[in-house]
Amino acid sequence: MKKPEPSSSPVSITSSVPSQMIPLRAQSGGLPRTVAAFSHTNYRLYFGGQLVSVAGTWMQAVAQQWLVYQISGSEAALGLVAFSAAIPALLLTPLGGVAVDRFPKRSILVATQSAAMMFAFVLAALAFAHVAEVWHIVALAAGLGLVNAFDAPARQSFVVELVGKEDLPNAIAMNSTMFNLARVVGPALGGAAMAALGPEWCFLINGISFLAVIGGLLAMRVAPHERKPAVESPFSQLASGLRYARSQPVLAGLIVLALIFSLFGLSYSTLLPAFVDKALHRGAGDFALIMSATGVGAVTGTLTIAMFGESRGRRGQWLAAAAFGFPILLLMFANNSIFELALGLAFGLGFGFMMQFTLINTLLQTHVADAMRGRVMSLYTITFFGLAPLGYLAIGALAERWGLSLIISISAGIAAILAAVVLAAIPQIRRLA
Repeated sequence: MKKPEPSSSPVSITSSVPSQMIPLRAQSGGLPRTVAAFSHTNYRLYFGGQLVSVAGTWMQAVAQQWLVYQISGSEAALGLVAFSAAIPALLLTPLGGVAVDRFPKRSILVATQSAAMMFAFVLAALAFAHVAEVWHIVALAAGLGLVNAFDAPARQSFVVELVGKEDLPNAIAMNSTMFNLARVVGPALGGAAMAALGPEWCFLINGISFLAVIGGLLAMRVAPHERKPAVESPFSQLASGLRYARSQPVLAGLIVLALIFSLFGLSYSTLLPAFVDKALHRGAGDFALIMSATGVGAVTGTLTIAMFGESRGRRGQWLAAAAFGFPILLLMFANNSIFELALGLAFGLGFGFMMQFTLINTLLQTHVADAMRGRVMSLYTITFFGLAPLGYLAIGALAERWGLSLIISISAGIAAILAAVVLAAIPQIRRLA
């Protein structure tokens, strides 16, 4: 769907959004198309709160990975921690999508963000007391997986209520930009905090950062939730969502592409602490730099989509190009031992990864029926929250046996082959606007 020029009127009206759900626009007039989503007051609150919170989350992610590796010295332990979040997400994310279609999304998000804040404070307390063990981190990761089963589909589906359908593609691109701006800042701050203070401070700062997104959510002016009478049980709604996704070849193909790159393309990320240590012979600060370089590439990718991705017929072509470019870069990264080159390749991996997932998210949301949005987005979400950690667990165990570079290279090859199969089987994807 081609987005029209932003309106300068106080209210953005779309024919498919009921009048009581029309998002509020700022009074200052239209904005350039690249940042059209910011004309909505609620979206600005959402963006600002998420930017602070996600930066804190990336601080914790860097510190947690490094802490696990320092405690265990094991690639398998890194995979186990990532995998521990998979079981609750795998089992409950589809039901989370049903909940998102039935209950107020803002209320769900306030509850999930509050729970995630609690887990961050618990991990900080364990680290400050110097009693943190791998099993503690595994248990907390599992709890966070439970939270994400409801939080992720709610966040994905909430955006359309903040900006309306006409600005939805831009809002998705801006969300990805925000996520990756945080991915640049968070690891850099996390590396500095680890070096100067220790990982426990990263966990504490992350817990505090959740107050920003919770405050933003509570400050929004949103229409009262219109609760529709339930004509189906939650499990019947889940089944109908699965049938709908399967009956739409393009939607099913996009979800499968997301799954392929979650399982085989992104698995390398869980091994980064070991790769930086064993292949690049660097420490925690340089690990944070690699993470930040990936984030810079991802920000560049999302801004590229925001600026140039509105022309009809380009999104599907760009997705196909990224589907093959990412594995090539990953293969080069896996077989490199020069730190400076690794930084450049990390930038490229971030660019390719975010091009893929932003485009898949946008194409799903612009082609899904509104009544099925929560359930379809829960299927998309489960590819990286529920199923991707299965790849993390396998790659961690195999890397200890066969070596880091070989396993990452094999994963890259599998990703490229399977993507080619999907794009050949469903050529309509390459023609999507």
